[in-house]
Amino acid sequence: MNARQGFIGQSVVRREDARFLTGRGQYTDDITLPGQTFGYFLRSPYAHARLLKVDTAAAAAAPGVVGVFTGEHFKAVGGLPCGWLINNIDGSPMKEPKHPVLADGKVRYVGDRVALVVAETLDQAKAAAELIEVEYEELTPVITPAKALTAPAAVHDEAPNNQCYLWGIGDKDGVTEAFKTAAHVTTLKFKNNRLAPNPMEPRAANASYSRADDHYTLYVSNQNPHVERLLMCAFVLGIPEHKMRVVAPDVGGGFGAKIYLYGEETALVWASKQVNRPIKWTCERGEAFLSDAHGRDHDSLAELALDKDGHFLALRATTTANLGAYLSTFSTCIPTILHATLLAGQYRTPKIYAEINAVFTNTSPVDAYRGAGRPEATYLLERIVETAAKEMGIAPAELRRRNFITEFPYASPVGLTYDTGDFFATLKRAEELADVAGFAARRAASEAKGLKRGLGHSCYIEACGIAPSAVAGALGARAGLFEAGEVRVHPTGKVTVFTGSHSHGQGHETTFAQVVAEKLGIPMDDIDIVHGDTSKVLFGMGTYGSRSLAVGGTAIVKALDKVIAKGKKIAAHLMEAADTDVVFENGNFKVAGTDKSIPFAQVSLTAYVPHNFPHDKLEPGLNENAFYDPSNFTYPAGAYICEVEIDPATGTTRIDRFTAVDDFGNVVNPMIVEGQVHGGIAQGVGQALLEHAIYDEETGQLLTGSYMDYAMPRADDLPSLMVETAKGTPCTHNPLGVKGCGEAGAIGTPPAVINAVCDALGVKDVPMPATPYAVWQAARGAN
Repeated sequence: MNARQGFIGQSVVRREDARFLTGRGQYTDDITLPGQTFGYFLRSPYAHARLLKVDTAAAAAAPGVVGVFTGEHFKAVGGLPCGWLINNIDGSPMKEPKHPVLADGKVRYVGDRVALVVAETLDQAKAAAELIEVEYEELTPVITPAKALTAPAAVHDEAPNNQCYLWGIGDKDGVTEAFKTAAHVTTLKFKNNRLAPNPMEPRAANASYSRADDHYTLYVSNQNPHVERLLMCAFVLGIPEHKMRVVAPDVGGGFGAKIYLYGEETALVWASKQVNRPIKWTCERGEAFLSDAHGRDHDSLAELALDKDGHFLALRATTTANLGAYLSTFSTCIPTILHATLLAGQYRTPKIYAEINAVFTNTSPVDAYRGAGRPEATYLLERIVETAAKEMGIAPAELRRRNFITEFPYASPVGLTYDTGDFFATLKRAEELADVAGFAARRAASEAKGLKRGLGHSCYIEACGIAPSAVAGALGARAGLFEAGEVRVHPTGKVTVFTGSHSHGQGHETTFAQVVAEKLGIPMDDIDIVHGDTSKVLFGMGTYGSRSLAVGGTAIVKALDKVIAKGKKIAAHLMEAADTDVVFENGNFKVAGTDKSIPFAQVSLTAYVPHNFPHDKLEPGLNENAFYDPSNFTYPAGAYICEVEIDPATGTTRIDRFTAVDDFGNVVNPMIVEGQVHGGIAQGVGQALLEHAIYDEETGQLLTGSYMDYAMPRADDLPSLMVETAKGTPCTHNPLGVKGCGEAGAIGTPPAVINAVCDALGVKDVPMPATPYAVWQAARGAN
């Protein structure tokens, strides 16, 4: 593509796909280091038990064993940190029990790490692990959030009633008064089901220590290597940060499960110094089900008060959020800051109050999974809005229109300020694409065949670009959430960009290159994007919360602005003009109002030949870096419509049509955006109809610990999707005008699907996942 044609807004084919599709990618498990050893973790078979004895003598003497380590070895180090402090309603801090690297005194969920065996081969490590004698005193487990507060046993002594915090936001008294004047109140009680993230590449790590320079290197499948290094060094192992390099090479998906600092890689780093050998560990799929951070798992009660004309008066929401056995890195902010603050949705509800009771249970830790709090908020809101419409006899789309926010900026009752949006436009376009006008005829045709057909709406908004340090800090974040970018212009005019954002499927190597090519007017082939290595990249807070382009991309743009500003000074000297008269267009520096022009490559070369420019005023070189900390979140929004056909005799649900219209602001690469939405919808359908991580309530055993039991969506579970990106309302506070797109599909889809199922059956609620059995039961109840 010619640089003069422009790159932003073009569906440029992803550059990184060539190596992925031909098997030339390099993932953590592909890396084998000199002297490589292999690690294997012995995990607890019990959900809750005291460790009375861990005898490793036989294992240590087994063939090929290099070392065996238990919780005793890690008593002197810190616990895995939680990155977000949440205070209780009374102002007291949350309960924050230590999260040990290896179990210390107790195991608290099935899969908890008991010991690490290091051996010459993986098979030897596994065989040795079987020789470890562990004596457990089994305790009563606490499994469900509903029973946690009244359970006879405590997961942690520091939280005797299993409560981590009780947090609230909004106007509690105002909501109470508004409900007294309501003409109609809709109430809905439901569960947001627990999910296992299941990235294609499981977690993996390879840690090594060099006695020569007292440095550590960790290769790890992770979404934010700088944060991994910071947390491990500063809060757990006490390693000077400059003595550790973290590299996240090609990463095969994350979905949130690879944001965090886990005990596995921490143990490997520490143990690598003890054995003076590199140690590799690659998670097996069964381990992943047990030990990866899960998502969702909320029990909620929602109440919506309306006047006689269907205008919203107040919303009250009470949620018990399951945090699992320990606090993960961002777990505490998911049901609070990233959930409750989004409960206004697209509506001008005058009064809102949300109360979150976060509890510990003897299950895998729960943290962010694609959408992180926003899917839970959207599900709560869009289910109760749809239910209220049915109860009041108002068309669901009409009820939404009556309550849409119409003026921006809009300060919601739960602490966020939306800068822009057009909710009427996205809903109107979605109804056109979904052919809502023809639905009645399609329903009649289904009825004639003995089938049920239903239509469900979902209008979501999400807070993306997770970054504003001032906002996040005020809400409990223990670190800034800015992003960094560096632009290194080589003498020949080629460019290397170093970004703190990390790509694990998002297509950064293409999208960021498009932004740079557009800005500098040079071919994309002249641009390299480097990420994922703390020894090369200035700094970075990683990739999550749809922040890469809005925050990381803006940091790059700010660095490019500095490059261009310096280039203008050099060009002005070469063209004997004032730098204030020099403009930069399509890769050329020009003197305004004249035909004088110098290409970017000539200026870049001159920057490295000091005697050809005023070196007494300018340093040689053309390298610049920048940090960007936005003033606000970005707010993507959209309208989703799902149409299902159900066989009431079997409960089988078939999605016949699915329409998604999203407002992502300005779009850099429409093809990549569409792919992101497709992937999110697939995961949203998975939650709505198929996926559920289920624990036995008596023993705490994970009953859905493999693909034989945990139902992932397949190709035939989805129709051909109708996805369209609206012309959009650009974000007003970043120079690209972008909002974020990576999580939208997973946010808007579940309520659209369940609303359609409920509409088909004529029932108030069907629990997620709406499996054939659940739908069959609901159909029987309806009849």
